[in-house]
Amino acid sequence: MDKKNALRAGALAAGTTLMMLLMTSPALALTRDDGDDPGHGLSVAETLGLYVLIPLALFAIIAGLVMALDKSKDRAPKAKSGRTGTAVDAKV
Repeated sequence: MDKKNALRAGALAAGTTLMMLLMTSPALALTRDDGDDPGHGLSVAETLGLYVLIPLALFAIIAGLVMALDKSKDRAPKAKSGRTGTAVDAKV
């Protein structure tokens, strides 16, 4: 039964891969369509700035604002006691 399931999964994976390759083949075409107006390409520095540095900067700004504007005063972690029902607890 395991061999049958493995063959079925392999056939499904191969079929899915083949269909995706067939459907994306027009994206690899070199001819331009009517109305295409491609802009200039991005340099490596522009690409890194746009897709890496700007998101990291936005994350840092948002995290900084959240920490700076946080109004809660209890910042110390609460002590966890593994003992319950002891004499110390009974006196409190």
